[in-house]
Amino acid sequence: MDVIRWCYFLLLSQTLFFSPSHTQTDSFTSILISQNGLDFVKNLLVNKAIASIIPLQIPRIEKSVKIPFLGGIDVVVSNLTIYELDVASSYVKLGETGVVIVASGTTCNLSMNWHYSYATWIPPMEISDQGIASVQVEGMEIGLSLSLLSNEGGLKLSLSECGCHVKDISIELEGGASWFYQGMVNAFKDQIGASVESTIANKLSEGVSDLDSFLQSLPKEIPVDDKAALNVTFTTDPILRDSSITFEIDGLFTKAETNQVLKSSSLRNSAPSSICPGNSKMLGISLDEAVFNSAAALYYNAEFMQWIVDKVPGQDLLNTARWRFIIPQLYRKYPNQDMNLNISLSSPPVVKISEQYVGANVNADLVINVLEADQVIPVACISLEIRGSGALRVMGNNLGGSVKLEDFSMSLKWSNIGNLHLHLLQPIVWTVIQTVFVPYANDHLEKGFPLPIIHGFTLENAEIICSSSEITVCSDIAYLDSSQHPRSGLSLPRSAPWINTLL
Repeated sequence: MDVIRWCYFLLLSQTLFFSPSHTQTDSFTSILISQNGLDFVKNLLVNKAIASIIPLQIPRIEKSVKIPFLGGIDVVVSNLTIYELDVASSYVKLGETGVVIVASGTTCNLSMNWHYSYATWIPPMEISDQGIASVQVEGMEIGLSLSLLSNEGGLKLSLSECGCHVKDISIELEGGASWFYQGMVNAFKDQIGASVESTIANKLSEGVSDLDSFLQSLPKEIPVDDKAALNVTFTTDPILRDSSITFEIDGLFTKAETNQVLKSSSLRNSAPSSICPGNSKMLGISLDEAVFNSAAALYYNAEFMQWIVDKVPGQDLLNTARWRFIIPQLYRKYPNQDMNLNISLSSPPVVKISEQYVGANVNADLVINVLEADQVIPVACISLEIRGSGALRVMGNNLGGSVKLEDFSMSLKWSNIGNLHLHLLQPIVWTVIQTVFVPYANDHLEKGFPLPIIHGFTLENAEIICSSSEITVCSDIAYLDSSQHPRSGLSLPRSAPWINTLL
């Protein structure tokens, strides 16, 4: 497994180390990572990096040394391996042009084999010796500077600077006449230190290059069900501030497998510098009401919002005999006939969000049908304007909720049985909405839809805050190992071997 790719996948995919933003277009979801979130991921990164980088092989070193009276001596250091690594401190610094990541006070322990040989003239013969050695590197600093830009809905990662500096190194030989050759091998300190520096720097550079390819292949949608998916394409370059990082995604619902996005006619304001009070939570996900309205429009266009009601739970209402005092002419024309109600939305529901209220307005047509023999006979149509209020909650990495009926109004759209006294119909319609329509809606709302969270991470202690036209999920995050984390949210390709450690 290539540890550097893993490390920076983990760090970048969760904290999104970004470059300055340019003009924003059509973004309806914002994700802000606070300093607490950055610190959490940084600490996780360090632990995972240490576990993953060991062992790290350093290229062999060969050197010829001139010794008086002996001539040239060939010395080889091989099987040089870092087997232990400890990072004393690390930090992430946000800047105007990118992000700087520094690990300082790092120590690492290495093992190696040493061998020397030289030829004598009198008598002509070759003399050699060999053994093992332990190497300790202290005061090492590792740093790199990254920038990340949006690129055709994905992310383009580039490495601005990368370096590793070894402050001090000590070598202790074992085997052979090691006490005699200690001074000679000490001459390799600079070369061993330089090899450690270049090997780590090269791994960083290779990993960033591979990660760039990986990030550009990230999926651009999250499946919701067989009809819908969430469009999670990046709409602008990431936004860096002193203690937070924000990225903007489209966030609207799209038809599954067609990539046809239902665009909103409204545009959001510029990305906020703080979307959770005091940035006390690690993560803030802000969703514009256009996200919910795009979902409503998608399911409406898919003709998913039509119901035939032939039974009302706990009520025996759907027979003309029960309506003889409410609509007498209906009973006279169709005595003792079974009925059904055809309810269909006449337009997509409209969701409105304010600081005090999450509500929805639903316009529907209710057609009264009489069932006579094998015929379905429409007799009247009533237009309904239903007003409901909603409650939202976070379930794992999903945002779900429920709705309750506040009130509704009715008007007669057409009738084949004369005028209707709508006020007499109101209790029946109320019962149908409460016992059929609302439970059906809540059954789907309770399942919710996935928030844009990478696999392996889960929301923890989440809170929901409502503001003008937006709701924000403020949450801490936790990392789950591969045996614990749920399979919902943003799926990542698993073709790269290093990704298996995370997923």
